[in-house]
This record gives sequence, structure tokens and C-alpha cells, in this order.
Amino acid sequence: MTPNPLLTNSIEKLNYRVTVGDVSAETGLKLQETQKGLVALAADAGGHLQISETGDITYLFPQNFRSILRNKYFRLRLKEWWDKISGVLFYLLRISFGIVLIASIILIVITISIIIIGAQMNSDEGDADNGGGGGFSFGFFPFWFGPDLFWFFSPGYYEDEEEERISRRNTRQKSELSFLEAIFSFLFGDGNPNGKLEEKRWQEIGAVIRNNGGAVVGEQIAPYLDNIDQKSWEDEDYMLPVLTRFNGVPEVTEDGNIIYYFPELQVTATEKRKQSVESYLQEKSWRFTKATSTQKMIAIGLGGANLVLALMLGSLLSGELAAQMGGLVAFVNGIYGIILTYAIGYLIIPLIRYFWIQQKNQKIASRNESRSQRTQILTSPDRTLQNKLEKAQKFASNRVLSEEEIAYSTEEDLIDQEATRSDKIDEDWERRLNSEQ
Repeated sequence: MTPNPLLTNSIEKLNYRVTVGDVSAETGLKLQETQKGLVALAADAGGHLQISETGDITYLFPQNFRSILRNKYFRLRLKEWWDKISGVLFYLLRISFGIVLIASIILIVITISIIIIGAQMNSDEGDADNGGGGGFSFGFFPFWFGPDLFWFFSPGYYEDEEEERISRRNTRQKSELSFLEAIFSFLFGDGNPNGKLEEKRWQEIGAVIRNNGGAVVGEQIAPYLDNIDQKSWEDEDYMLPVLTRFNGVPEVTEDGNIIYYFPELQVTATEKRKQSVESYLQEKSWRFTKATSTQKMIAIGLGGANLVLALMLGSLLSGELAAQMGGLVAFVNGIYGIILTYAIGYLIIPLIRYFWIQQKNQKIASRNESRSQRTQILTSPDRTLQNKLEKAQKFASNRVLSEEEIAYSTEEDLIDQEATRSDKIDEDWERRLNSEQ
């Protein structure tokens, strides 16, 4: 089984010596899942177990454990390879929509030009037969070939307008996306900003529990949870998933309040500072696009021009002359349905997505507001809550498993460890006797 990346990242972050509580609080994973994963990792990566005299277990990993795992698991090497390949493929996919848009406009313009030139030539032949003079007029088609539509293809278009050119250069520097990537972003957005919300939720809950010495009250956890109605708030049923995930124990005080403490999160391999945690779980609002305002204007302008040109092309293709033409015109006539569908969809998809995002963000704002309001209770606690917080501190503990407490380790032979332990006991007795004398 391929190791969980959350576990491997956590082990590195915690300096390769961890307890189950350390990793569970860091990653937000269930304690049972964390313990099972650490045992498997220790077996696969040449890790060691250190067992204290109280029975607590510390997991010690070599600093090159990732290389050991990579050599052992073909799937891990395959995943790393695929991550690199998929990044390139996704980039090509992102820019392909911009390339298709530009190619569509160019193809439509060329096809329209061929049809108009063919019509003009037929007209000239007719005029010649009638003894009239011919001309080549595109008066009704002035903007198709003008620079206004394709100004972005011409690097020197603003050579005489220094300020505008500087402004455009500064805009490009501020943009996170290239022009072709901006087209994709305009169409489909930039992904879910809360894709790892559940992972973040449990990591923050684990950090709050650890910061409070492994003992909390329900009001301290509520700002990180959802779907808390009045009944659940009064009964504190919302704490059940937290107790299940981190092996928590509820304790009823003499005045009827409930304290929750988590023994396995109170044991750590190394002394740690309190972790900075947001006061409540905040969901990020969806962004319509990361493209700059200039990029959005270009994307909309190109989409509009593409649709207008596609409609004009459809009108010309319906004529008798276009039906008689072969080559490129015949090819475009065959795929005209695809061209028109793309032109319409290019503008419809962002429009639908815009209204969908508005509704989505309203719900996100409502959930954030609900969680934020629960923090107000902690900001100005009443007497009852103050008593609960004080009682919780009586259950708080932070026990660090030092190297001196280790009774057995898989790093050394058991006989050697027993001899070392015996020598240590003799030294302790000798120190005690000397101190008594």
C-alpha cells in the first residue's frame, strides 16, 4: 500500500521522531488510521519503536526514509513520474482553449475572405460581360481585417504611445497567468479554493486540542464545525465526531458541565510551542478568474468577435456560391456546427458560472458568519463558560517522552538494552546512597 503523503510530510515536519498523537494532531487523521500508518511506515522505511516505561510509543524514522520508500514502492516512483507528466499535460490543456479560440477566428476570417473574393470575382466577370468596369470593394466588411480586432498580435501597435505600452507591461507583470492560460481561467475558473477544507478542519481542531494541553470544552471546538443546530448545541452532540477521531474522553464535572480530554494527544516526542490557529474555520470565496481586468476584456472581446464572425460565416455559407466551392470552404461548411457551438458556449459557460459562483459565495459567507459568531462566546465568556474553561485546565497535560524515559527500542539488541538499563538503575541507586550519606 502506498504511504499516505500526509503522514510522510508530518514526519519530516516533526523532525523524524513522533508519537501517534503528534502526527494525528498535525494531520487531522484519525488516531487509529495514524497508528496503523506509522507502524506500516516504520516497517517499510526501516524505522524504530521506542517504548517508555509507561508503555508510550515513539516512532523514530531515518532522515532518508523517503528514498527508502521510493526504492521499495514502484507505485511511489510511478506517482512522482505521473505528477510531473500530468503537470505538463494540464498546462497544455489550459492553453489549448486559447489556441482554439484564436485558430477559430483566423479560420473564420480566411473562409469569409475566400467566399467574398469568389463572389467579387463572379461579379467582376458579370460586369465585364456587360461592358462595365469592376472594382474590389469591402466597404461592408471594414473591421474584419483592421488592426482594432487583432491589436494584441502586433508588438509595435503602441510604439508611439509610450504610456500605454508601459501600462500594458506592468499589467502583464502583475498577472499570475499568461494570455492563453487566462482564456481557460475565464472559461472554467481556477478550481475549488476549498478543495482541502476537511483536511484543514481537522488539522485546526487537532491544533486547538494540542494548544490547550489535550483538554477542551465544546465551545472551543464549535467554531470549526458545521451543521450545529440548537439541540446539538445544547446537548453538545457535535463533539461526537471529534471524540471518535482523536479517542477523546468526556468527563462530567460536579456542576454538570462536560470536559473533553484526549490522552493520546497529551503525549509528544518533543517539546513544542503553541501552534498558530485561526479563531474559526474560514472558507475561501470562489473567484471568477485570476485573469487581470485587461485579460478579461480581451477574452470577452475575442469571444464576442468570434460569435459575430461565426454568424456572418453562417450567413455566407447558406448562399449558392459557398455551396459550390470546395477545399477549405467545403471543410469549414462541414464543421460549421462545431464552430458555432464553440462560439456560443465560449460566452454562455462563463455567464452560467458567474451566477453559480454568486450563489456559492453567499452560502460560504453564511457558514463563515455562523462560525465567526461562535467565537464571540469565547471572546467574552460568561461565568458558566469561565468555570468550564478552568475545569478543563485541570485535565490539561503535556508529557514529553525524553530519551531517558525509553525502556526499550528496536534500534538495539534486547540484551544490550537490559544491560544498559541495569547499569542505569545501579547508577541511580548509587546517587541516592551518596545523597543520603
